[in-house]
Amino acid sequence: MSSHHQVPASFQLSRVVADLRHSREETHKIRHLGRVRELPSREALEEVLKGLFAALFPTHYGRSDLTDESIDFFVGSVLSVALNTLSEQIRRGLYFSSNSNLEAEATFDALAEKLTTQFASELPAIRALIVSDIRAAMSGDPAATSISEILLCYPGVSAAIHYRIAHALYELGAPLLARFISEIAHSKTGVDIHPGAKIGEGFFIDHGTGVVIGQTAILGKNVRLYQAVTLGAKRFPEDDEGNLIKGAERHPILEDDVVIYAGATVLGRITIGARSTIGGNVWLTRSVPPDSNISQAQTLGH
Repeated sequence: MSSHHQVPASFQLSRVVADLRHSREETHKIRHLGRVRELPSREALEEVLKGLFAALFPTHYGRSDLTDESIDFFVGSVLSVALNTLSEQIRRGLYFSSNSNLEAEATFDALAEKLTTQFASELPAIRALIVSDIRAAMSGDPAATSISEILLCYPGVSAAIHYRIAHALYELGAPLLARFISEIAHSKTGVDIHPGAKIGEGFFIDHGTGVVIGQTAILGKNVRLYQAVTLGAKRFPEDDEGNLIKGAERHPILEDDVVIYAGATVLGRITIGARSTIGGNVWLTRSVPPDSNISQAQTLGH
């Protein structure tokens, strides 16, 4: 070690290191099941996503010079690399999912391969949903000039593609990986969609930034949200000991063709009826019937 990297004795590094070990192993132990495990890698998942995006939309996210002869070879090539990496990341994630015990550790390789195979078989259906989202963007935004512009420049559509991939993994039993992917999307787009949310076809988020959709939200077909919309929980149910009850249905249900404008906050397990419009900055904690038109002025005094 060169002299300018020498650590001053006053730092008492060996004592700090020992105290940190004591914190990890004894006093503040949070290590999963008491064993050191390789965590899923964000970098690896970002590479997986690049490969999946390229396989789903080869000329937009892959290579622009692809021909009819080369495109299938290209898709097969990027997919084989992406799925191999995904399988390893799923295997790592299985150590941290609540329903996996370490006695089943020997089966994790085979289980990861099985889940990856199932996921791969769902890619055409995932792509069909994404295409419905792109069409919703094209018809819902007068500024949209082309499919290419939407795929390359719309953060709300990018967030929706990430969500469609994450939701499929979540449903298959890889929740930690799904959360990782939603966080990658969140940091890139400013849109935070929990992978457990259920969202129908033709979903469009215009502008995107600041949108939050909670774990148990259910959105029907052709729902459109604008920036800074929150579909959140009103309260967090607790058990008798004051611990939060995980997974309780606490987020809104939006029926088909609902539009929610910028800055609106919709909280609790309430239902927004089909074809309703919720105006900007509305704070809504009660259900509204189909074909409702709720604006700020109407909600004052409730």
